[in-house]
Amino acid sequence: MWLQQRLKGLPGLLSSSWARRLLCLLGLLLLLLWLGGSGARRAAGGLHLPAWAGGRRGATEPSACLRAATRAWRGLRERGEAAPPGPGAPALVANGFLALDVAANRLWVTPGEREPAVAPDFPPFVQLRPLSALSEAGEAVLLLREGLLRRVRCLQLGSPGLGAAAAAPGPASASGLVTGSGRDCVLLQEDFLAHRGRPHVYLQRIQLNNPTERVAALQTVGPTAGPSPRAFASTLEKAGDHQFLLYSGRSPPSPTGLVHLVVVAAKKLVNRLQVAPKTQLDETVLWVVHVSGPVNPQVLKNKAAKELKVLQDLARKEMLELLEMPAAELLQDHQRLWAQLFSPGVEMKKITDAHTPSGLTVNLTLYYMLSCSPAPLLSPSLSHKEREQMESTLSYEDHCFSGHATMHAENLWPGWLASVQQILQLSDLWKLTLQKRGCKGLVKFQADPDVLHNSYALHGIRYKNDHINLAVLADPEGKPYLHVSVESPGQPGKIYACEAGCLQEPVELTAAPQGHTFSVMVTQPITPLLYISTDLTHLQDLRHTLHLKAILAHDEHMAQQDPGLPFLFWFSVASLITLFHLFLFKLIYNEYCGPGAKPLFRSKEDPSV
Repeated sequence: MWLQQRLKGLPGLLSSSWARRLLCLLGLLLLLLWLGGSGARRAAGGLHLPAWAGGRRGATEPSACLRAATRAWRGLRERGEAAPPGPGAPALVANGFLALDVAANRLWVTPGEREPAVAPDFPPFVQLRPLSALSEAGEAVLLLREGLLRRVRCLQLGSPGLGAAAAAPGPASASGLVTGSGRDCVLLQEDFLAHRGRPHVYLQRIQLNNPTERVAALQTVGPTAGPSPRAFASTLEKAGDHQFLLYSGRSPPSPTGLVHLVVVAAKKLVNRLQVAPKTQLDETVLWVVHVSGPVNPQVLKNKAAKELKVLQDLARKEMLELLEMPAAELLQDHQRLWAQLFSPGVEMKKITDAHTPSGLTVNLTLYYMLSCSPAPLLSPSLSHKEREQMESTLSYEDHCFSGHATMHAENLWPGWLASVQQILQLSDLWKLTLQKRGCKGLVKFQADPDVLHNSYALHGIRYKNDHINLAVLADPEGKPYLHVSVESPGQPGKIYACEAGCLQEPVELTAAPQGHTFSVMVTQPITPLLYISTDLTHLQDLRHTLHLKAILAHDEHMAQQDPGLPFLFWFSVASLITLFHLFLFKLIYNEYCGPGAKPLFRSKEDPSV
């Protein structure tokens, strides 16, 4: 009864200035807590790359043809094996010596280690312009595991009244070109790549499928099918049935005023490509690029003739060798070498925080860095002795990475790359980081324990003559653990491993298919999560030389790192509870002890009883 009377009189309490101030304070605290929570929610958002804008959509039939030709790309993109070029992801193909921007049709040459890239005024690729297309649809994709950029264009020929039927997907040919994509649609597919095993070679493969009843004609625009670039002079070279053009020129002056002599050999191409009805065309255009060292323009006249002759002989010799090879064999050789180079690397399995780069960012960075790095072991001209010497350097333990974690370094894993120049700068930063962070004696796996709720894998870590695969995975309860496996190309050596602190006896790693698992232990102070070495005694001695304060399981460490809600929250809650009880006490006091208060107990003589 008393509570009911108090609730009925509650609106009158707001007439008190003290009560109004209390309510204002309560509202302000609630607003601050809400703003803090919304900021945390915004910070937890993931990293998103903008979608690539596809080619201009024409009639319904080219669009249907394009969907049929690119249907397989969706699965590749979902697996992180393909990425659409566009803003934030330049259309780059490179091999450590040549770098080519397909979208901008520009060429860069890196003449040496830590030297600035040379950008000759030479358009590297042939542009194809249809002569009788009513509408067109196109799309491009970077195939990360093949090391090339593929561009598909669907062209509709004839009058608008013909060919209105929707395109239907047909069987794929041996060349990878989809056939029967539409009655009046011509399918044009171009592959752009810088050959991985031949540093001076790049190529453009043109495949044209014409299932229509008309002749498909395309005009070729470029140095191999038209006038020479302004800064170059060209000569026509003939050798038997083969013809190619030899361009000689020089690059624009660098910031230091030096120039480079440039020689380009290019397979000659006709001015117009014509494909008869119901037939296909498969043409591969080859280029060979050789560049001199930096030359002072003041002494260029005295050295130009001799330097040019050396470069021309090199380009001529390599071009004649390429023309004797089947183009398909050259392409398959590149894909085989690129797959061999791309197999070691990083695989992001599960990302649960906003600071770890996405799988697409990791794969694109890996693709760009491998593209911009030379691979002398893949050169076909390498002798057996030179190969053994290079492989022996890979067995040095100081040729590995050591130091703090770099997965969260945004300058090493950028989600947005605006230009090829930025990619070349990123490549220099990666090379410098790897050179300055070498390790000696043993392999150490070190990561921030706070981010091990993410799942990722490292493939092909070379140690001695073996390759180590290491993955951070989670069990059904969400607790992380380490999975290690070893691949031995020859006679396997003895390799041992132990988790953080090495309190347990080191385990010998074998090539067993199931691999080996290790618990994630966190030490105080922080030390590597896993040690790998061929020296068993060295690992056994580590437990006595690390001088650790404590060794905790990962969940215990995280419990200490996450004490719960911040102090300000609990202080605010305690303040509100205290103020509420003070306010309640004041109400009770005024009711029974204040001026005009009624007596708590009434006598029997009271007539109201």
